[in-house]
Amino acid sequence: MTAAILDGKSLARQIRGELAEEVVDFIENNVATPTLAAILVGNDPASEVYVRNKRRDCEEVGIHSQMHRLPESASQDELLTLISRLNKDDAVHGILVQLPLPSQINTEVVLEAICPLKDVDAFHPENVGRLVQGRPRYLPCTPHGIVQLLERSEIPVAGQHVVVVGRSDIVGKPLAIMLAQRGVDATVTLCHSRTRDLPAVTRLADILVVAIGRPNFITADMVRPGATVVDVGINRTDAGLVGDVDYQAVRQVAGRITPVPGGVGPLTRVMLLVNTLAAARRLETGAP
Repeated sequence: MTAAILDGKSLARQIRGELAEEVVDFIENNVATPTLAAILVGNDPASEVYVRNKRRDCEEVGIHSQMHRLPESASQDELLTLISRLNKDDAVHGILVQLPLPSQINTEVVLEAICPLKDVDAFHPENVGRLVQGRPRYLPCTPHGIVQLLERSEIPVAGQHVVVVGRSDIVGKPLAIMLAQRGVDATVTLCHSRTRDLPAVTRLADILVVAIGRPNFITADMVRPGATVVDVGINRTDAGLVGDVDYQAVRQVAGRITPVPGGVGPLTRVMLLVNTLAAARRLETGAP
């Protein structure tokens, strides 16, 4: 058996096409253009590439993008002052602070400073709470991208056992919450570094999502034959970019698998655009 490839790149292209039409309609019926303000502190090469890709994505669908740069030495107060200004700017609908931040800045304080209505990453505690209650304002980008990947690839989720490896606030926890919600109806097991006999748990998965940040961590013997494997990891190694899954080996066991790169990453970026348009709609109409 050789797993079918779940092509996130082509799906993201399809969603951007749909989104571009929605943006045109929004602009025609409103006096504003959806606008995303990105903040980059320092000059981390990976962050530079990611922000550049986001700007290109915005241009492709007709969303206006702003780039705000602060030096590596910037203080927390300087960053908070910039965020406050963007919060008050009616022309800005979404605010994105590129992570990670330099060590002198408290990430939690910064994320909580973003207006929840402009929090298009969905990291603000208010938006996290709404997600837990099943009434989200915006869906976090990577988990939403994974859900879209499963839905648009016609992979059944209801009643399936989904094992998520990694309990980060960005991917693992919110994804587990989203998949377990009424109407999605997956049975979810959330694993982490302290999970006892992890291979025995991962082999139970109909759908295995891996976001643990360790290159080639999931091996073929940890995957149930025919399972769907979603690799969220992006690890830079001497051999280049690799995921958290041993792709070549696991592909011989799984039924479907995402590549790295070209799997979840492009969908994460396009979900940011989806949230930016949603934020513009809310802010321009005064919705809560």
